[in-house]
Amino acid sequence: MIRVSIIGSGNVAQHLIKAFSKTTEIELIQVFSKNKQSIIKTITTVEVISKFDDLIPVDVTIIAVTDSAVGQVSKQIPFTNQLVVHTSGSVTMNALDAKNRKGVFYPLQTFSTSKEVDFSIIPIFLEAQNDTDYKTLEIVAKTVSNSVNIISTEQRQALHIAAVFVSNFTNHLYQIGYEICIENNLSFDVLKPLILETSNKIVTLSPNDAQTGPAIRKDTETINQHLAILTDESQKKIYKLLTKAIIDNGKKL
Repeated sequence: MIRVSIIGSGNVAQHLIKAFSKTTEIELIQVFSKNKQSIIKTITTVEVISKFDDLIPVDVTIIAVTDSAVGQVSKQIPFTNQLVVHTSGSVTMNALDAKNRKGVFYPLQTFSTSKEVDFSIIPIFLEAQNDTDYKTLEIVAKTVSNSVNIISTEQRQALHIAAVFVSNFTNHLYQIGYEICIENNLSFDVLKPLILETSNKIVTLSPNDAQTGPAIRKDTETINQHLAILTDESQKKIYKLLTKAIIDNGKKL
């Protein structure tokens, strides 16, 4: 059995805690949280600590905190020559303090504490400084996911950018659609079947083949009508930028 501790109490940390708690192959030893009460509500069988000095050596210590805090948190770990990894898509492995062996355990998914996820279908991307540590991370990852992959730092950072485009930016476009609906006394719910169908098409079609709408058709009359209806200048800029991008992409094909 592999002994694991988690530093963090945010979205990624809480989903990892739940995933590891469901397997008998991982023993979750400690969870570090500055606010113990925020994490105690979700777990009852694992020691929750709030002082770095209370951390003990385990097989894998996973730092699941904000990107900007990874380096500073790793410096405060009291032990040395142990395997310490972070869960970030954009932070380099070298951001971790050199007193411990380094690695990356990156689950590619959007996490919200209020939304359950099926961890078994989440791709996990791994980096390590040596083969032994990689094998350890691989065992840990395979206990919770059916998709475990080795990746370079450069590939992982590029993948994170791609993920921002298809998830974070797309979600902001949902927000714009939501605002337009509210402003015009419409229910956002009527767009949900369209959102689901658009997402589902990508399973069987390439994004190029799935693209529809006035921009790909170069329907300037409809495009200009939309721009005339929009009153928010930020929304107009985004509409124009994306329309141009779709048209320009069509020219490449």
